[in-house]
Amino acid sequence: MEQSAPFGVHLTRSEENVAEIDALADLLAEHGGGRVGMTGLLGDLDRRMRRTYLPSTRLLGRFVDRALTWERRDRRDLFWYPQGITTSVRTDVERDVLATSWYSKRSHGSRISFIDLDRKRYRHVLLVEPTLTDPSTGSGTTVALKPLKAHAGGIVWHGPYLHVAATGRGFLTCRTEDVMRVPAGAGLETFGYEYVLPVRFAYRSANDEGVTRLRFSFMTLDRSTDPPSLVVGEYGNSKQTRRLARFPTDAATGLLAVGEDGISRPALDGEDQLTRMQGTAVVNGTYFVTSSHGRTSYGHLHVGKPGDFATHRWATPPGPEDLVYWPSTDLLWSLSEHPGLRWVFGMNRTRLLRR
Repeated sequence: MEQSAPFGVHLTRSEENVAEIDALADLLAEHGGGRVGMTGLLGDLDRRMRRTYLPSTRLLGRFVDRALTWERRDRRDLFWYPQGITTSVRTDVERDVLATSWYSKRSHGSRISFIDLDRKRYRHVLLVEPTLTDPSTGSGTTVALKPLKAHAGGIVWHGPYLHVAATGRGFLTCRTEDVMRVPAGAGLETFGYEYVLPVRFAYRSANDEGVTRLRFSFMTLDRSTDPPSLVVGEYGNSKQTRRLARFPTDAATGLLAVGEDGISRPALDGEDQLTRMQGTAVVNGTYFVTSSHGRTSYGHLHVGKPGDFATHRWATPPGPEDLVYWPSTDLLWSLSEHPGLRWVFGMNRTRLLRR
């Protein structure tokens, strides 16, 4: 895909929180917990997804081909709202797994739900930022946790890394091997969550003078470029910027490519795009974009290229969010956010190409 020149926004990667994460792992190991990675987590999924049989409900929209819903307590939860979605495609995980992000309307931050599609089971994992106290206080070095407070409107799972969108701040990055089990006696506040995933580093957003800072509202990985590209989009109304930007990744590490100055700069794929964009997936140069229209209206699905979209109206349930493509099944997966109207659903990509 031909790209334009960088347009005045950039990301700088922070140092890794190696000492803090290792200290957390050591503390939890002392109490019988610690690092379990994806293997340990997928062997301990405590909740069950429910299949929604089509066309048992008209609320799913015109283009939904497969749908699952959460347990009742999650389906109706007024304090946690689902947002982002990604897959285990081209990771080391051998099972077919969807990961979704949620943000809290209380003070609990954000979390990831890992869904085993074959077993239809899932578990929530709290995203955290570990910190170390100053040993000069006389009490020795101790570990504390604070919840990651981010809207988490989009997530991308690429190799060992899970990236979490943080709107104007850029995005945060975890390693899935750092999933840890927290025993009850560890003395850490996790709001009842038995598993946590610590943030390793951040990609901090900045902008040149006169350029509006890029909002990381949602993210996806375009695997049809070599190497893959991280595509970022902005949710906005008619008075806000609504841009699509593309960051190249490094073939060796899978992380963002950087210039000689260590900074990552995106190319602008398009500006003044669709209003109320919620998520996108890019397949062989074609963009698929969800847009929402409130709790009482179906969502739309737009297909095409920046500046030239065809719209499938009433394509999804009310409140569609992020979007991701699963190549082996040719399904585009998304999820809806409103309490009582929450599904994780798949749509046939080829069917959506027919204008």
